[in-house]
Amino acid sequence: MKYFSTRNKNLNFSFKDVFLRGLAPDGGLFIPQKLKIYNSSELKELSDLKYTDLATEIISNFCASDIDKKKLKTLIEKAYKGFDSKDVVTIKKIGNINLLELYHGPTLAFKDIAMQVIGNIYNEFNSENKKIINIIVATSGDTGSAAISALSGKPNINVFVLHPHNKISNIQRKIMTTIGSRNVYNIAIKGSFDDCQKIVKDMFNENEFREKINMSGVNSINWARIICQIVYYFYAAFKFNNKKINFAVPTGNFGDVYAGYIAKKMGLGIDKLIVATNENDILKRVIDTGEYKPDQAKPSFSPSMDIQVSSNFERLLFNIAGEDDKRVFLLMNELSAKGFFKLSREEIGIIKKDFCAEKINNKDTLSIMEEVEKKLNFILDPHTATAVGAAKKINNLSSTVVLGTAHPYKFLETVKMATGKDVQPPIQLSKIEDKEEKYDILENDILKIKNYILEKII
Repeated sequence: MKYFSTRNKNLNFSFKDVFLRGLAPDGGLFIPQKLKIYNSSELKELSDLKYTDLATEIISNFCASDIDKKKLKTLIEKAYKGFDSKDVVTIKKIGNINLLELYHGPTLAFKDIAMQVIGNIYNEFNSENKKIINIIVATSGDTGSAAISALSGKPNINVFVLHPHNKISNIQRKIMTTIGSRNVYNIAIKGSFDDCQKIVKDMFNENEFREKINMSGVNSINWARIICQIVYYFYAAFKFNNKKINFAVPTGNFGDVYAGYIAKKMGLGIDKLIVATNENDILKRVIDTGEYKPDQAKPSFSPSMDIQVSSNFERLLFNIAGEDDKRVFLLMNELSAKGFFKLSREEIGIIKKDFCAEKINNKDTLSIMEEVEKKLNFILDPHTATAVGAAKKINNLSSTVVLGTAHPYKFLETVKMATGKDVQPPIQLSKIEDKEEKYDILENDILKIKNYILEKII
C-alpha cells in the first residue's frame, strides 16, 4: 500500500513514512492510493471474527508492506488487553437507542481504541533504530490523555501535549496531568483547540525544526488513527445482520466520522453518516450550504467538539472532488488567503449522498441528557448526547447506531447540571482526585512553544 497527499498525487510514501510523519510535506493529508473493496462473501467471513481478529484483517490492508500480519495481530491483542470489555467495544440497547460504547479503554474515551495500537506500532518501528522520537499532539480533551496513556514510559519517545487552557473538563485535564512520566510534557495554551492544532501543523510544516527534533504526531490527521477507527464501524454493522444502518457521530475534527466513510467505501452497508455538531457547527454549515468558513470557537458543554477548523475534512474534499489534488490545493489556498472556500453544487450533492448534519446546542444537550436519565435510567456524556439528538432529528433512531465516545465521569459537572446525579469514578480513575497535577501554561506563541520543546529535549 502506497500513499500520496491530498494536495499532490505525485508523492509516494510507505505506511511507515505516513505513520511517522503524520502530515504530508506539502501541508496536505496522507491518503492511500487505493482501498480494499470487500465483496459480500468476504464481508460474511469478516462478520464471524472477534474484534481483535477483525481489526487485524482490516488494518493489515493498509500496512502489510511494513508490518507482518502475525506481528500486527500481536500488537493489536496487546493494545486491547487492558480494556474492561472483552470485545473492546460494547453495543447496548437503551430504549430505542442503539449505543456503541467506545470508552472501555484506560482513559475512558474512543481515542484509546486507536491510540493503544499506535503506541505499540511506535515501539515496533522504533526498536529498529533507537532514535528518540518527539511526538507533538494537540488535544481538545481526549486525544491527549489517550496519547499519554499509550506512550507513557515508552523508550526513546517524548510526548508534548498542547491543550487549550481552561477549555476542557477538569477530569480530562487531570487524566493528562497526573500521570507523571518523565517522557510526558503537558502544555496549557492560552487559546482555543484550533490555536493548538495550528501550532502543531505549523511545526510539521517547518522542515528544519521537524527534522531537528525528529517530530511525529498522533492527532487524527495521522492516517493510523483513521484505520484503527474503521474497525468498529464494521464490528457494529455486522451485529445488525447486514441491515443498512446509519451512524450518528459526535464530530469535531472529522476523523471519526471519516473513518465511517472509508468503511462504507470499502463495501460496508452504511446508509447515512450523521454528523452531530454542537454550537461550533462549521460542518453542518458546509454540508448544508457548501461554504466552509471557520468562525471563533465557542465554549460548550461538549468541549472535545469545540473546533472550527476540522482538519480531516480535507480528506473528504479530495474524495468529492474526484480525487483532483489540484482542486484541493486551490481550495486550501483559498481558505488560507480568504478565510473560507465554497464548494460547487455538484460537490455538495456528492457529500449529501453519504452525510447529513445536525446542530445540537447547549440547551438541547442538557435536555437530552436529562430525558435519557429520567426515562431510561442511563447517563450519557454530553458528546454522546449530541449524537442522540442528531439521530432523533432525522427520525430514524431504530436504524441508527449512536457512537458513545466518552464515559460520563469525564464530564461529571455537566452531568450533575443536566440530571442532578453524581457519577461515580470508574476503576481506571478511582484515585485521580488525590494525584498531583503537572503542567505548564504558555502563551499562544509558536516560538515560545518551540523553545520550550527544545529546552526539554536538549
